[in-house]
Amino acid sequence: MLENKLGLKTQRELNREEERLTKLRAKELVDSGHLETFQVGTFTGLSQIHYYLFQDIYEFAGKLREVNIAKNDFRFAPLMFLEPALTHIDQMPQSNFDEIIEKYVEMNIAHPFRKAMGEPPEFGLI
Repeated sequence: MLENKLGLKTQRELNREEERLTKLRAKELVDSGHLETFQVGTFTGLSQIHYYLFQDIYEFAGKLREVNIAKNDFRFAPLMFLEPALTHIDQMPQSNFDEIIEKYVEMNIAHPFRKAMGEPPEFGLI
């Protein structure tokens, strides 16, 4: 289980509070208009959203991950390639639906943040 600002000790408690708090933050983000100020389609904008949603729960909210992570047999972008990958993804076009989907897939493969919600045991250091 990830260390958290809430001092929760079980994954079940953490999952419940993470869901509750991030839903509140997401509503606040939209209602406040802050979302409109974030850079669309960039790592910077995604980082701002990640921070906003998870700031109450994790110290790493909005920060580039500092560990290699994998899920099952899939390894996300290794740390040594993460920043160059994000620079490339930021420069990808996003003028139509297909380009946006391609950019989204690449960002998911890069996986720039630590996994939060319900992180299974197979996530972690490689």
